[in-house]
Order: sequence, then structure tokens, then C-alpha cells
Amino acid sequence: MTQPLLVIAGPTASGKTRVAIELAEQVGAEIVNADSQQVYRHFDIGTAKPTAAELARVTHHLVSCVDPLEAFSAARFQQLADAAIAEIAGRGRRVVVVGGTGLYIRVLLHGVVPAPGSDEALRAQLEQLADGELHAKLAAVDPITAKRLPTSDRVRLIRALEIHSLTGEPASAHRERHAFQADRYPFRLWVLDPPREPLYAAINARAKAMFDAGLVEETRALIAKGYREAAPMGAVGYAQALQVIDGAMTVEQAIADVAQKTRHYAKRQWTWFRKERGAEFVPPPYRLAP
Repeated sequence: MTQPLLVIAGPTASGKTRVAIELAEQVGAEIVNADSQQVYRHFDIGTAKPTAAELARVTHHLVSCVDPLEAFSAARFQQLADAAIAEIAGRGRRVVVVGGTGLYIRVLLHGVVPAPGSDEALRAQLEQLADGELHAKLAAVDPITAKRLPTSDRVRLIRALEIHSLTGEPASAHRERHAFQADRYPFRLWVLDPPREPLYAAINARAKAMFDAGLVEETRALIAKGYREAAPMGAVGYAQALQVIDGAMTVEQAIADVAQKTRHYAKRQWTWFRKERGAEFVPPPYRLAP
């Protein structure tokens, strides 16, 4: 494709959906979703999917396209997004990509970092280690990766140790080589950058609005469909709604916990997008000039 992808990223509750729809209408584009939770069918309220009215304004792709029990990954997202982009461009339309999942945007624009497959026996051994032992073990062979990972992030600690054991190289070396590869698409990447206090107020309001809109009832219905163990049920919002259903939390406690965890997530999103190549940070009122 010759025209660049128009990519809108940023922290949760910053207004990405509204800005993306307005931009798509302005340039005659269709939207490709890059939110890791909005891809799942049936999980609607807790993922803050676009409303029916918003979906009617602009054609959206990769929203409600995956069964909740289906295994899904960044690599699979890349495949589906590539297909959607080719279809849209083939009809002479522009493409707006929007979402807050930094990894999805990174693999779409720059590709997946080449790495070996998993080693189940090695993983079983590593799983026996405590968090601190894993972190110390990684620090000894890959201090760069260890520095960027918290001690509690067992999944990424184990994966980094696995990569080192299977290749003889630290995961950081794989990432560094990958950073110099050519971009997969021409693109403009805007990161919405609202002031912190208004964003936190919006996050708090959204947490309450989700429960007011029936998040607990939606979660009960999802359980009845057999989705209690589905991956998106572990996401912030659904995890707390489950605790309400199980009697472990009141609704008020759940709202407060969702708000707090979402604020923490927004901080991590800011940190991630500050490291993205070519990112343009845009403060409100978000005037984008493609």
C-alpha cells in the first residue's frame, strides 16, 4: 500500500474511539481495531467496545471477531489485521488503526520478534522457582531484560530465560536486532496524551458507568454460556464482576478496584508508547492532520 496507515494509540479512556471515527469520516477510511479485549465476541460492556451508533458511522474490522475460548495472540492479530488492511486498501479506502494494546500495534507496524518455540520441560523446571529466584537468574544472563521486568512478571521472566537457554543469546539481543528491521507499513502514529488528572477522572467515571450499564449481569450471562474460564474473563472489569458474583466483593469495592487497576494500566501504556518509533504525542483537543 502507498498511503500510510493512520494509527491512533494512547492510554485507556483518552478518547481514541471518538478521535478515530472523526478521522475516518474526514479521510474516507475504515477502522481496524487494535485492542486485545475488543476482539472477543460477547464481552462488550467491560471492554468498552464502540457503541452500535459508533459502529454504524464507520466500518470497523477486528471487533467481536474471535470466540472467547479461542487461543489468540499478537501474531494472530497481525495476520487478521494484515488481511483487513489489504481488503480495505483493495477497495481504495484509507485505513485507521486504533487501540491501546501497544504490543498489537508494534507487531503490526514492525513485526514479531523472531524467537524459538517453547520448551515444556524447561518451563516446568523454571515454574518451580520463586519470583525472586527467576529474576536473579535472568539478571545473571540478561541484565537488560531483567531491569525492565518487575519481579512479579513470571510469564515474561520465564520466557526470557527460555529464549536464552534455547539460543544462547539474551532476549534483549533478539529485540535489538529486530529494532533495525524495516517497517512493515508506512504509517503515522499519534499517541493521545491527555493531562493525568482529567484522564484519571475519566477512568473513574468509566469504571462506575460499566457497572451501572450492567457489567455484573453481562458477566452472569457469559458464565451461563460457558465462558467463565475464557481468557477475557481475567481482564480488569470482568475479574471484579466475578468477585461480586462470588460474594468476595461489593459492587462499590469492585468499582474502586477496577478504577485503581485501570489507572495503573494507563501508566504502563504511557511508558510503552514513549518507546515507540515515530510516535507523535498529541495533547487535547487532538487535532490530527494526516
